[in-house]
Amino acid sequence: MEIDEAVIRVDNHAEIDEVEPIEISDDEARRVRLYENFYQVNAIDPALYAQHDVKRGLRNADGTGVLAGMTNISNVHGYVMSDGEKMPAEGSLRLRGYDLYDLLGDLDPTRRFAFEEVAYLLLMGELPTQERLNRFVEVIDSQRELPDGFTASTLMVDTSPDLMNMMARSILRLYAADESAEDRSPEHEIHTALSLISRLPRIMVLAYYAKQAAFNHESMIMHRFVPGQSTAETILSMLRPDRSFTAEEARMLDIMLCLHAEHGGGNNSSFTTHVLSSADTDPYSTYAAAFGSLKGHRHGGANHQVRAMQAEIKENVKNWEDDDEVASYLAKIVNKQAYDGTGLVYGMGHAVYTLSDPRAVIGKRFAEQLAAGTEYEAELNLLKSIERLTPEVFAREKGSTKELCANVDMYSGFIYSMMGIPEDLFTPLFACARMAGWAAHRFEEIAAGKRIIRPAYKNTIRGTKPYIPIERR
Repeated sequence: MEIDEAVIRVDNHAEIDEVEPIEISDDEARRVRLYENFYQVNAIDPALYAQHDVKRGLRNADGTGVLAGMTNISNVHGYVMSDGEKMPAEGSLRLRGYDLYDLLGDLDPTRRFAFEEVAYLLLMGELPTQERLNRFVEVIDSQRELPDGFTASTLMVDTSPDLMNMMARSILRLYAADESAEDRSPEHEIHTALSLISRLPRIMVLAYYAKQAAFNHESMIMHRFVPGQSTAETILSMLRPDRSFTAEEARMLDIMLCLHAEHGGGNNSSFTTHVLSSADTDPYSTYAAAFGSLKGHRHGGANHQVRAMQAEIKENVKNWEDDDEVASYLAKIVNKQAYDGTGLVYGMGHAVYTLSDPRAVIGKRFAEQLAAGTEYEAELNLLKSIERLTPEVFAREKGSTKELCANVDMYSGFIYSMMGIPEDLFTPLFACARMAGWAAHRFEEIAAGKRIIRPAYKNTIRGTKPYIPIERR
């Protein structure tokens, strides 16, 4: 056992010193000027991409993805191609051939949890029988223990202000505790994946409280996990100081884990998983790299931008039920006069989905049930207004005819906030769920890829420059 006590609280109000700012000497400042031309040195004329038909971001000119592989894991569908034109379509997400709406859309209230079943489907390729699901849940439940001293040596020493960084570092630390870390056999690959699916939620909560203690001078709370609880229950039980949560909250979190579990091989973090797996590196290095990708503001980290923008709208729109007032502020955002000046309405639009994102549709449906009759109902209605009005605002202000739909981030942060889950955990929760999808993609790359991923880059410098000795430069 790593920790015997049920709850450990460490008050750090007196023990932690204020962080001293790093002073930069005049000599260091002089040397830093070497980087003043960073962007000029690394710039490439955008016209060259079109001239050489380079697929920037592995995207075609119409925004569709470059076909780079085959997969049996999932299908993300958001448009159809007709006579070479991209035509909008209702979004669908199929996991191993099963439509997300069938898996989650009308979830039987008597079946409280689905994440473990979705994880089984992704890893094993088929829906489980009740007996197989029970065994699968037992295996996940049995893996939650961490190596002796792990929390103290990994999470409470050199604590990072970013939880995604701490979780990625924890995965690499677990490599050191695995005597068979370099084993590439199916048995070890599956064992490693299941152990991380089991342990990452616990690591996430412990990392959160380590950060709270180190940087916010709050108590370090370390609850023991409760054997037999689902992944969603384990997270809420460990996170809440009093360990209490409602069945509705656990079911809502379970749905969110399912929505984030998998989204195709082309998304950045899953493609990262394919790239590292194709190089025949170990699973721990692969999954740590996927964490680094998901952390990015253009990927999983986008949910922070969504909530910050929504907070600004809530503060500046006096009457949330007035469409004209909401649309007026959205117009300011679109015209780069409000929020971050990018002209983007975060939470709207997707690289694949055009008319709808099924994850947002399902998330909103369950959010309506949880918010009904509560103080959150008005905010949910505001978000629905943003979703409805944004395409109209873009059409009016920019003359844009592009189809825009709400993506999963429009409602995910709001749902977590309803449950009192701190924003620090939004992206880590995403990662805990996506671990199942990453593992499925790694398995597929090992079994079917058989070739290191190495796309080509066009060099912009023609010919060879004559070398000039240093004394003559």
